[in-house]
Amino acid sequence: MDLGLTGRRALITGGTKGIGRAIAECLVAEGADVAICARNAAEVDGAIETLSKGGRCVFGRALDVSDGAALRAWVEGSATALGGIDIVVANVSALAITGEEAWHAGFAIDLMGTVRMVEAAMPWLETSDAASIVVISSVSGREVDFAAGPYGAFKAALIHYAQGLAFQLAGKNIRANSVSPGNTYFPGGVWEKIERENPKLYADALALNPTGRMGKAEEVARAVAFLASPAASFISGTNLVVDGALTRGVQF
Repeated sequence: MDLGLTGRRALITGGTKGIGRAIAECLVAEGADVAICARNAAEVDGAIETLSKGGRCVFGRALDVSDGAALRAWVEGSATALGGIDIVVANVSALAITGEEAWHAGFAIDLMGTVRMVEAAMPWLETSDAASIVVISSVSGREVDFAAGPYGAFKAALIHYAQGLAFQLAGKNIRANSVSPGNTYFPGGVWEKIERENPKLYADALALNPTGRMGKAEEVARAVAFLASPAASFISGTNLVVDGALTRGVQF
């Protein structure tokens, strides 16, 4: 299937590692031009160098998405560098689970980082003939698990936010969806750290999945690429769970 992503312009927060990096790689492979951001400047530069080898335009900048002014400047700079914006992928998370500071971090990074990115990109999305917003949530947003608290609450809020956008923006031909990954293992990721530092929690989490393994970043990325693409032109307001049958809640 041709996803119709050739020449499309996509912005991805947290695009240097893990799921965000896999999304950037997948979109570039499908012919899209991409802009990424992350907090570590050296990692942003390295990702740009690697992603650019695919022959597509790649733009990047180091920033903290909780800094609204810096986030808006990156969106504007990305639109200039790419010649517009067709796709917005809000991927960054504070991964904050317990304590009052976790609530502050989750609100500033997960929720407001997403809201501000979408609002900053809106002038360009409104001029696109295939505009798409994809918000990365989590299965923790639809089930109570070990991440109940700020992480789960804000991930649930993101699903609601994306579905609200879908309804509000349908008349402008802008689609909005969310993707909820299950436990996803990648080098340098949270589950690699848990495997090393808390092997019992890792073993317990692994045992919950009937596939006997955790997901891969590229498996989530392929789901995001499809939802973001013109091939999914009549899909809006959905939450796509990518978890290998980990969760048992039925979606109607």
